Amino acid sequence: MEISIIINNYKTKGLLKQCLRGIYAYPPSVDYEIIVVDNNSKDGSVEIVKEQFKQVKLIEARENLGHHKGNNLGIKNSSGRYILILNTDIALLDNSVDKMYQFMESHQAAALVGPKLKNPDGSTQLSCMRFPSKLVPIYRRTFLGNFAFAKKEIDYYLMKDFDHLSTREVDWILGACVLVRKAAIDKVGLMDEDLFLYFGDIAWCNKFWEFNYKVYYFVDADIVHYHKRESAQSGIFSFVFWIHIIDWIRYLKKYSSKPNAKKLQSISPRT
Repeated sequence: MEISIIINNYKTKGLLKQCLRGIYAYPPSVDYEIIVVDNNSKDGSVEIVKEQFKQVKLIEARENLGHHKGNNLGIKNSSGRYILILNTDIALLDNSVDKMYQFMESHQAAALVGPKLKNPDGSTQLSCMRFPSKLVPIYRRTFLGNFAFAKKEIDYYLMKDFDHLSTREVDWILGACVLVRKAAIDKVGLMDEDLFLYFGDIAWCNKFWEFNYKVYYFVDADIVHYHKRESAQSGIFSFVFWIHIIDWIRYLKKYSSKPNAKKLQSISPRT
């Protein structure tokens, strides 16, 4: 098996159906499997998979495992040389999976590649970033982000000095759509299950760099991400906002005591 496609679902029945249809409309040309991990959605997601996508391997969790633990469960039940992690809000529009696969085959030092993602209106999404400073997540979700010093820090983090139209090494990739080398996972470990929903993609990419693997942003793809920054848009009194903050605190406790393995300064050093 060459590619195992892992889709971790929680109460996104419509998006899950759309995502699966996109895969079967533009399937990889190599051997592949699709594994859906359902986090006890109870919204009809399981029934849709069983009735309409019978070839999919379905794993029914008894509780909401979160993003990282749910994907890890899928990985543990996979057999591919590569793991393609897809959020349900990803829509494939061409043979982008093949393109990412071929890129990884020709870049053996790469552990992970993430494609250029588009918004539904066709604009380019900012899906590759630098490792964040300790206050960036706070700036992005509070009034502090309105100050000039914070805006400068956020822009640097989001790599707004990069045109996002060329393939290059990056610190980390948004985990909504990433192709990962299974041999690299075997070496560095699975996603961090101490983090429930956020920052696991940052932690994972940092580990790959620590083990001298590379992380790439890949531009030759046509993928739409129906992304909404739920933790930022829902306000400080929402449950998901506080999940974000708790995960950030856990991330800092676990990873801030050591320097990031990779600091890419080739575009524009901080001044």
